[in-house]
Amino acid sequence: MVKFFSKEEEVTIVEAIRSAELATSGEIRVHIEVGAEAPAIPVATRIFRELGMDKTADRNGVLILLAVDRREFAIIGDEGIDKVVSEDFWDTERDILQQHFRKGAFATGIALAIGQVGAKLKQFFPYQANDVNELPDEISYGGKS
Repeated sequence: MVKFFSKEEEVTIVEAIRSAELATSGEIRVHIEVGAEAPAIPVATRIFRELGMDKTADRNGVLILLAVDRREFAIIGDEGIDKVVSEDFWDTERDILQQHFRKGAFATGIALAIGQVGAKLKQFFPYQANDVNELPDEISYGGKS
């Protein structure tokens, strides 16, 4: 398994996910893929399903995927979130990621995007007393070593 982030960067990202999810029923995941033979969007769509993100109660999962050796990334949301956010929402998040990735600040860019995604999820899917964390908050890794 390839490790892309330092331990400190992983902690920053996981804390951003946990903080965002405290205010929403939405689920946010970060996945690092190595050796992807397809572009980032189709890979993200496959990983989204493999991680069970399409099975959340409100269909409000969001995945940030980095295909590191291809130098590509994708941010996708399930149908519940896609129905309620503006058309340019994903472009805004993409731009935040690109701006930071160009400087090599991957963890910072991801943490900022997670914060904004969390705020939008909170707006449309606020935390309820009976909410449960449906998916792990840890970064997942996949692909070839």
